[in-house]
Amino acid sequence: MPPKPPRKGGAAAKGQRANPDRGTGGTPPPAAARLEFGETDFVALCDTLRVSDIVRANAWKTYEKVSSADGTLVGYSEKKKDLWGICIFIAAVDLDEMTFTFTELLKSIGMSVCTCFRLLREMDVNMDTISTKVDSNVSRLNKKYDVLSALYHKFERTCGLIYIIQPSSQTSAELSFPLVLKTSWITFLLAKGKVLQMEDDLVISFQLLLCVLDYFIKLSPPAMLKEPYKSHVSAMSINGSTRAPRRGQNRSTRTSKQTDTDTKVIEVLCKEYGCNLDEVKNVYFTSFIPFLNSVGIVTSNGLPEVEDLSRQYEELYLKNKDIDARLFLDNDETLQRNHIECLQLERTPRKNNPDEELNLILPQTPVRAAMNTIQQLMMILNSASDKPSDNLISYFNNCTVNPKESILARVENLGNIFKEKFAEAVGQGCAEIGSQRYKLGVRLYYRVMESMLKSEEERLSVHNFSKLLNNNIFHTSLLACAVEVVMATYGRNASQSDGTSTETDLSFPWILNVLDLKAFDFYKVIESFIKAEPSLTREMIKHLERCEHRIMESLAWQSDSSLFDLIKQSKEREGQVDQPEPTCSLNFPLQHNHTAADLYLSPVRSPKKKGSTALNPIPIIDAQPVLAPQTQKPQKSTSLSLFYKKVYRLAYLRLNTLCLRLLFDHPELEHLIWTLFQHTLQNEYELMKDRHLDQIMMCSMYGICKVKNVDLRFKIIVTAYKELTNTNQETFKRVLIREGQYDSIIVFYNLVFMQKLKTNILQYASNRPPTLSPIPHIPRSPYKFSNSPLRVPAGSNIYISPLKSPYKFSEGMLSPTKMTPRSRILVSIGESFGTSEKFQKINQMVGSSDRQLKRSAEVSTAPKPLKRLRFDIEGQDEADGSKHLSGESKFQQKLAEMTSTRTRMQKQKLNDGTDTSATEEK
Repeated sequence: MPPKPPRKGGAAAKGQRANPDRGTGGTPPPAAARLEFGETDFVALCDTLRVSDIVRANAWKTYEKVSSADGTLVGYSEKKKDLWGICIFIAAVDLDEMTFTFTELLKSIGMSVCTCFRLLREMDVNMDTISTKVDSNVSRLNKKYDVLSALYHKFERTCGLIYIIQPSSQTSAELSFPLVLKTSWITFLLAKGKVLQMEDDLVISFQLLLCVLDYFIKLSPPAMLKEPYKSHVSAMSINGSTRAPRRGQNRSTRTSKQTDTDTKVIEVLCKEYGCNLDEVKNVYFTSFIPFLNSVGIVTSNGLPEVEDLSRQYEELYLKNKDIDARLFLDNDETLQRNHIECLQLERTPRKNNPDEELNLILPQTPVRAAMNTIQQLMMILNSASDKPSDNLISYFNNCTVNPKESILARVENLGNIFKEKFAEAVGQGCAEIGSQRYKLGVRLYYRVMESMLKSEEERLSVHNFSKLLNNNIFHTSLLACAVEVVMATYGRNASQSDGTSTETDLSFPWILNVLDLKAFDFYKVIESFIKAEPSLTREMIKHLERCEHRIMESLAWQSDSSLFDLIKQSKEREGQVDQPEPTCSLNFPLQHNHTAADLYLSPVRSPKKKGSTALNPIPIIDAQPVLAPQTQKPQKSTSLSLFYKKVYRLAYLRLNTLCLRLLFDHPELEHLIWTLFQHTLQNEYELMKDRHLDQIMMCSMYGICKVKNVDLRFKIIVTAYKELTNTNQETFKRVLIREGQYDSIIVFYNLVFMQKLKTNILQYASNRPPTLSPIPHIPRSPYKFSNSPLRVPAGSNIYISPLKSPYKFSEGMLSPTKMTPRSRILVSIGESFGTSEKFQKINQMVGSSDRQLKRSAEVSTAPKPLKRLRFDIEGQDEADGSKHLSGESKFQQKLAEMTSTRTRMQKQKLNDGTDTSATEEK
């Protein structure tokens, strides 16, 4: 039972608790005055954190709920205080009554930040334990911690390369390395808090950190500095630009002098850490100098007064109620990562002799990885211009209506909007940084546009692209895609070690809101954009593919989307029997020969008539209009047809993944679930309005299992769903029920999904179930590199990766397949790592395998999983019980077994005929 409310006689206690200053003075009322029962330690913890009665009561309810769940929190049953602290945090966030900071919470229960995040994830087994509000708050804290942790480790290592830890007697006894370290870090924290509104921007934060380092290097005596910083500061001292007497001198007096000093130090820092000098200068003069002028503090011993800086930071920290980053200086346990994570973070290879060829893998710490990604983009765009090239001007001049002026005006207008919105999101002092990033996007926009037009010219042998180049939506979409590539490159988060996308304030679909662009229109340009720019890195291709998936999952299904108008037109075209995309085409390979012109100038196909298969030409050129008969029906939309094909394939892939996790013992149910899923998308598409594709998928799975008497609860479905890639807990915690009302997916199923599809679902329990929908043909992604690692069929996380060569500077650009220290060893088959010849043999075998996936529309059974390749720890194969072999003989045995397995699979396909058409290799 939750704690009872305070006794009515506790008036004095009530008065104390109503006082907003209760945390800074006075003695908390005794526990007996507030609780008739309850554990004394819980009450004491609440008093320590100064929480209100309602927060305490809600926290106790949450504690009782999670502590009573069977097996929910294994290992925490004896750590009640940990659970109490987390439950108090959850209640305080939900009720908007945060009377303590996140660091205070961790200190009070003796827990590290990483342990806290892990415990929160473990507690979230029921959909109502942790709200989306708490999820969002924890996500913000997690991202901020990742950024601060990455920056502090970088800061600490960098200072070790700049300063002499034990300087000679030439320096003041009061001026020590620890003092410089502490003052610099707190200055950075204060600057970051005052300059940046967006706390998870790793790149701008690091650029600001370089500005702080530059500033303190110039304030430090040369005797404290290592080369080359010592020489540069000594030269400036001789010229009289630094190290003037400063005790009691106002900071604003010095600031004007700092702007006139030479930039040698900042140039060295930028070169050393791969930062763009112009960008760092921009941050220095537009953000850091105004910050220095605003703080208005005096110095001591040539450095800013650390107590004054700490006091100002304390105010920010208490206002934000989050993480006290000063504790990094003390190696405080609450901010320490797991030991293994720390080793991974600090793994930085040494550089070779400058005269030697550098063939080591670049260090993949978060900051270095972010800088490398930006450098890759800059190498692509260094030769590009932010104005149309001569070739583009030639294309413009060939148009019936020259689009040049409208294109330039659009670019300028959208640039002003972008700059304003960027400053609103990041900080008003960062407007010029936004302008710089937009200009990079414009360069990429013109570059890709020219590439697209060249391809269209070769394909159609025409020069007049007036219709396409005067299409406003096409240009806005293309520009948005180019700017999104730039934003994603700079927006790399500190937790992204593998190039995958992590949400930030500027993450997609932020750019759509800024440029007032519909997601369905943006989707049309993505595939053509990737084809037109072969220099895109692997990470950027994966990011754009993820953007496309998000559009197909939910963004295109928003109520104001043009997608619904296209679907209605498709229904009206041949009556209700017409479909956005006929199911009979699902088991055909998806063709990728369409272009942006096909989609933006769609519809392009005439209505099908008996005995006629003629198609109208794609109207991208300006020609004499052909008068169509008044009775002609609307043309079919190419963009809608392709969209539905891609949605079906994405939907089935996600369903298949979930079924492999949950219905391994009931493979026959997958095809039934897919049929219901596909039927809903095709005929009950209104259910997708302002909802998510995965919500329909989970409801379809639950509904079929229910009528087939298979015990599969939503709790189990949701638990497995959370383990899938690119999922969001809001998908199942916050589902639209009716206008303005949201609830969990269980409520949606009962009140909406089941009511709409009850008749259809019950048919699957009868002796005459509905005709099964064909399984979509699943090709390899057109966006993935040919040398992507291949997963062993139906195996546990086992991948075979093609042999790679380490990155070399002489290659001129970072290779998309460059190895990190972790990814150098991807495969080990029960033995020590072998020679390259062994892996080349494996590559030959894997490369020759047939990757085509065959599905039959008539087959009604679920796909049969291929034989699992299993290797035990001791080196003994489970199939034949052979003993451990050493060296080359064991490798040959494993290779022979893999070859034999592939041969048996091929024979099985030939013998089984249509049965094997349902077999899938991933």
